[in-house]
Amino acid sequence: MLPRWIQFALATPVQFWVGRRFYVGGWKALRGGGANMDVLIALGTTMAYGLSAVVTLFGLLDQHVYFEASAVIITLVLMGKLLEARAKLGTSAAIEALIRLQPKTARVERDGVLVEVPVAGIQIGDIFVVRPGESIPVDGLVATGESGVDESMLTGESLPVDKHTGDKIFAGTLNQQGLLRCRAEGVGAATMLAGIIRLVREAQGTKAPIQRLADQVSGIFVPVVVAISALTFALWWGIGGELAPALVNAVAVLVIACPCALGLATPTAIMVGTGRGAQVGVLVKNAVALERAEKIRTLILDKTGTLTEGKPVVTDVLAAEGFSERELIMLAASLESGSAHPLAHAIVTHAQENNVQLTPIRDFRSVTGKGIQAVLDVPALGAEQQVALGAPAFLSESGAEVDTARIAPFVAQGKTVVGIAAGARIIGYLAIADKLRASSREAVGRLRGMGIDVVMLTGDNAATAKAIAGAAGVAEYRAQVLPGDKAAAVAEFKSAGQVVGMVGDGVNDAPALAAADVSFAIGAGSDVAIEAADIALMRSDLLSVVDAIRLSRATLSKIRQNLFFAFIYNVLGIPLAMAGMLNPVIAGAAMALSSVSVVSNSLLLRRWRRR
Repeated sequence: MLPRWIQFALATPVQFWVGRRFYVGGWKALRGGGANMDVLIALGTTMAYGLSAVVTLFGLLDQHVYFEASAVIITLVLMGKLLEARAKLGTSAAIEALIRLQPKTARVERDGVLVEVPVAGIQIGDIFVVRPGESIPVDGLVATGESGVDESMLTGESLPVDKHTGDKIFAGTLNQQGLLRCRAEGVGAATMLAGIIRLVREAQGTKAPIQRLADQVSGIFVPVVVAISALTFALWWGIGGELAPALVNAVAVLVIACPCALGLATPTAIMVGTGRGAQVGVLVKNAVALERAEKIRTLILDKTGTLTEGKPVVTDVLAAEGFSERELIMLAASLESGSAHPLAHAIVTHAQENNVQLTPIRDFRSVTGKGIQAVLDVPALGAEQQVALGAPAFLSESGAEVDTARIAPFVAQGKTVVGIAAGARIIGYLAIADKLRASSREAVGRLRGMGIDVVMLTGDNAATAKAIAGAAGVAEYRAQVLPGDKAAAVAEFKSAGQVVGMVGDGVNDAPALAAADVSFAIGAGSDVAIEAADIALMRSDLLSVVDAIRLSRATLSKIRQNLFFAFIYNVLGIPLAMAGMLNPVIAGAAMALSSVSVVSNSLLLRRWRRR
């Protein structure tokens, strides 16, 4: 054992220089009207150091000194802080990984020559080249070239996405195959990658409602611990009559208590959960939404673009006798070639995919909401004819005889039937449908398996709504619902006392998204919908909603585990310290490890996987 004066000399700088942060932190907390762990450490070690200093200075040889206890407690707590800080760095690993995705430089065309410039120097409109195996530096459009691009950092999907001229490309994604020549459209803070990083950082800085409990407990925790420590000191000194064990056990009570574990329980799990979500294409905008998503019991789905692809396609071509399907497509696409209507786009796209050449038209006339007419050459009739295209009712009004029995099966399937007539003669029908997404039925089944009631709202007619709902496995649906009525429907379900989620992708979904307890925007949707939503899903896939709710449940489970560990640690540790069963040094080590264990438990969320 070192002489007491040497112990005094060695312990003093540890107490007041190494341990200065505890005094500063404790004083700031007290000035702010609160108290924290720094107050407990400063008070406990000062008691041990102060008594030892008095004993040494006044030569009280019959009394013990506790210089080693105060110095070791400070050392162990700081080592715990170091381990905690290193562990907490892991909670922001997702952001760091996203930042590393963007390359430092890019090859940009300057006066016809490729020049390597810093990514920060790229301007909107610049032409840049991305070779196979390189990361795309900024958002843009493919000017020339074809390739497969790995967009897993955005969507969580491992399969590459084919890119052709005119397609969008995003900063941080990986060009895998061909050479791409692209035009910059979004640079700096305006890239999708920068937006994701910004959203994740903002979400990680928000508080979940469950954290209020921890905050309330922490607010009264330190004063209660100080009172318990004083009681411990009084009982041991009053009953035993000895100062040494009374001081040691009082210090142990102060040191074993760990309010910081309570403080870390929620934010560390939120940081890891939101970061992991960003890696799999689930962007959580705030911690409140992350907590509420776990409690969703009714999930309302928009039909178009959510359950379905959002892109109508021609599914059936029925040509009358004497006409070929190809000729029918040619006539329909020629009539619709100048229209921006979604059904017109489906017909023209179908013609392009089948390499059907269009024919000139004249005397074009449009009847709003019903159909169109024009004069064009009809090869099967060997002459020019006035051809009409539109809803069967429109053709009937024009004098054509519609075969309702022939088109009834398509109407029953929820498809839109377009008829084509040459003069008063029906020459064929096209059936057009917005196809159900391949994963929608599976997603609905999994949501129902999670105890969530699924409801579909759509502005379409009852037949289409029934067909899509049946195909997707949705038991409850409402048809012909206007955008304003969608918000009212959300409010109706909320009035029943349920936590209601809403999934949409269009501008007309924004009011309903805003009205829901938790709102999800499908990745292919509009900027307005994504802005209004609490959780943005980068994949155009309803299974992303399942992922988001599962991630919410996993994160809240971790928070509850952390809070349990923190509470049970203090509930067990403080009585043991009061009973004299914990040395202050061991108590300090246990306190440090409690914080590290909470952070480490949160880090296990990084193992969370999509199913």
